[in-house]
Amino acid sequence: MNAIPPLTYRPLGPRKRLAAACLGLAVALGAHGEEPERRPDNLADLSIEELANIPVMSVSKRPERLQDAAAAIFVITAEDIRRSGAATLPEVLRLAPNLHVARVNGYSYSISARGMNQSGNSYSNKLLVLIDGRSVYTPLFSGVFWDAQEVLLEDVERIEVISGPGGVLWGLNAVNGVINITTRSARDTQGSLATLQAATDGATVSYRHGGTTAGGIAWRAFGKTTRREDSELASGAPVNDAYRRSLVGVRADWERGLDRFSVIGNAYRGRFDQPAPGEINAPGVPATLGKVRSDGVNLTARWERLLAGGASLMAQAYFDHTLRRAEPLFGERLYTTDLQFQHTLAPVAGPGGRHSIVWGANVRHSRDRVDNSAVVAFLPPRTSQQWANLFAQDEIALARDWYLTLGSRLEYNEYTGSEWLPSARLSWRLSSQHALWAAASRTVRAPSRLDVDAFLPGRPPYLLRGGPQVRGEVSRVFELGYRGNPAPALSYSVTLFHHDYDYLRTTETNPAGFITFDSLMEGRSSGIEAWGSWQAAERWRLSAGWTAMHQKLRLKPGSSDVNATRVADRDPAHTFQLRSVYGIDDRRDIELTLRKVAGKSFPEVPAYTALDARFGWRIRPGLELALTGENLTGGHGEYGTIVYRAEIERRLGVKVVWEY
Repeated sequence: MNAIPPLTYRPLGPRKRLAAACLGLAVALGAHGEEPERRPDNLADLSIEELANIPVMSVSKRPERLQDAAAAIFVITAEDIRRSGAATLPEVLRLAPNLHVARVNGYSYSISARGMNQSGNSYSNKLLVLIDGRSVYTPLFSGVFWDAQEVLLEDVERIEVISGPGGVLWGLNAVNGVINITTRSARDTQGSLATLQAATDGATVSYRHGGTTAGGIAWRAFGKTTRREDSELASGAPVNDAYRRSLVGVRADWERGLDRFSVIGNAYRGRFDQPAPGEINAPGVPATLGKVRSDGVNLTARWERLLAGGASLMAQAYFDHTLRRAEPLFGERLYTTDLQFQHTLAPVAGPGGRHSIVWGANVRHSRDRVDNSAVVAFLPPRTSQQWANLFAQDEIALARDWYLTLGSRLEYNEYTGSEWLPSARLSWRLSSQHALWAAASRTVRAPSRLDVDAFLPGRPPYLLRGGPQVRGEVSRVFELGYRGNPAPALSYSVTLFHHDYDYLRTTETNPAGFITFDSLMEGRSSGIEAWGSWQAAERWRLSAGWTAMHQKLRLKPGSSDVNATRVADRDPAHTFQLRSVYGIDDRRDIELTLRKVAGKSFPEVPAYTALDARFGWRIRPGLELALTGENLTGGHGEYGTIVYRAEIERRLGVKVVWEY
């Protein structure tokens, strides 16, 4: 571990003065506070054994014990988020040991699972992300604009992270993983909450108020605004990546007999400085391309009905409108309408054993308009796309301890037509504390507009043209896993995986001299994922995670893309994290997180070690103060070439949360 560089005195800037003011205010309020009350039970109070029994939904689209889920799934709870001190959603995702999270600059992140971050930019194209059932995976380039994914972290109930395929239940593009983010019901967020989080590089302020109408409708309304200053290069020169971002939203939940209803609405606005590699006045100082504008609104409505014997019906619809302008490169307006239906049948006896069946359908329509420039274009600039699918999955209780899950999904997309996504999972539940499972799946990453419609002007007669010959990227996945709770104070999970890839995207040079996209690469990836928790003492819990992966890719005959295999290998060969949570008493706790990430060769990023710390103090009921320190081992880069790679510097902050 690197030694912590000595601290030097600098005059306090406005953000630091704000942080100091927050600290002083919290201490002043605490001086006259009431005697502490023990908080109500939450996930932090649960034993290791009880945590293994928390229900998860992402593996089978119905509640099941985490211990019984036949997949590599890690759950980030609301209490994990509170104790982490993280200020943004990507920083929260660092808690999942089966994800690799690399910060590109002040607001852009590269987040992937099991490698294959081959999109050629900072966005993994094989990871599906959902927020309250709404997909935020954009069809423009196959990936996620992480700077546009803003949520009120205090309202997140849990984040279920699956590493591995999820095509049967979640569809195309759930190739290497699924991140399913669920926010809390409005019934659980009554009253008011205000937070103020200030750090050495910016500040975040948020407010929420909830209530219940005379008709029994629980609701909440919330708002959040964030400002961040420029980060720096290793040379100390500023990166033009300052930003400001705002979010407002509402949610309502109510019940009528056996029916449950939810309505969720959000609107956001972001303004980001846009860094670009180049030289201005001095080597290594990035040029700026102008500001990025990222605005959007979305509305989701969900209906659920409980039926006899554990059966249920669910219907969901959402509308999502996004506007993104990155001057002078391009602008895009995207309108998405999505309808989903799901029917979970009551378990019934049948051939081979007891059957638990879930099936459903999904239809999605989008209208996309791109404002082309002399630098980047999409042809045609306006397009409409449709997706449709039908899926079914059956969990068969073969014997007392053996379960076979068979699933299949047929999905249609505009570029490759119909794709078949089958899956088979076999689970042997040795006891309520031990489970072995194996799985075989086929999943697909469908082409995006970038693959097929991209156009870069140039000579001869243009520089780059997307190609209709681009095929869906296919992954055949084999997994073997074990999840155990051998003692009340110990639990762990280990998964071995092997992915066979075909038709991976390449960039080919035409004999006429221009470039086009094609699908002339194949290969494989094998590795191991392991994590676990140990209750070392009544108030002390240790958690650790480790991943290791080996990837080997090769070009098919006819390919001239000599860089393709290196571009697709942007993930570290191994990662390790260790987390310690210690409750000093009923009011104070301290958390330490150590992350160690192996280096990468293309572009070259040295290995690094990072230490984060948080001290939390519940000054009085409803009032909490937290002091945080990130990257206490010193600055490091996580993504990109040395010319424009932002350094992740030491960051000190304070957060005050007031519930009333």
